[in-house]
Amino acid sequence: MEEREITIMAFGILAHALGKLPLKQLTEKLGKYELDFVQLALSKAISDIDLGLGKLSPGLANHIAEQFERNSLRIGVLGCYINPIHPDPVQRRYDIERFKEHIRFARQFGTSIVATETGDLNTYLTHDSLRYREIGWDILKATIEELTEEAEKWGVFIGLEPVYRHTLSSSEKMKQLLEEIPSNHLGVVFDPCNLLDLTNIGQQDKIIADAFDNFGERIVLAHLKDVNISEDSESLQEVQAGSGQFNITGFLSKLHQHKPFVDISIEGVNETNLKDALRYLNSLSYK
Repeated sequence: MEEREITIMAFGILAHALGKLPLKQLTEKLGKYELDFVQLALSKAISDIDLGLGKLSPGLANHIAEQFERNSLRIGVLGCYINPIHPDPVQRRYDIERFKEHIRFARQFGTSIVATETGDLNTYLTHDSLRYREIGWDILKATIEELTEEAEKWGVFIGLEPVYRHTLSSSEKMKQLLEEIPSNHLGVVFDPCNLLDLTNIGQQDKIIADAFDNFGERIVLAHLKDVNISEDSESLQEVQAGSGQFNITGFLSKLHQHKPFVDISIEGVNETNLKDALRYLNSLSYK
């Protein structure tokens, strides 16, 4: 394989964007593209290995990592997308233990980041219509405190992703959690489009600037997609990078200023458009 030119940004994708496949087939398929890394959600990407709670071991993690390495791919982050505020305490405990297991074996996979989102903002609305957001926040904080304690033991970062419909609904909420849980092992997975909706897409540059002010130094991974207003004008819809209304160049410029060489996971791609998306992003000038 020819040596690739070193760039200031590393582009990757969700491994399961190309389907849930047997490990060897998946890694060979991903290896055909000029990707710098993959974001690996084990249970979503690998079909021929039982990866349920309790199944991971150093040997299994090393085996999976070696298959990616053979195809010149680095596992940049483990995606373990649990619901940290699940209303069923039994299910929530299962999810917490599953996330802890990912933390313990992350280094054997070759990464130091385990990422998740934070559950629907309205999860406890039917429990208490007045205090539901406060209840969700308190449970989120307790869960992340427990996970952060585990991450500190193993030298791993937890990456939390703010989403406007989730418990971490804004960059201000993300800043608040970082202040309430003062650990250097708690970081941010930043997808700026996840903070946009119909009411604020016109102010996207300010929202991005505010986000960098609030947590720019704590970003451990970025997500990148594009969005358009839907035909019925009732929502934003995800589209291929470069074909929507999101200021990609402006975002990458800010990202480069704050976090040069950060990993960027491209969303909204598949086998038919991945090469075009990579070609477009690598053609941009944002230094």
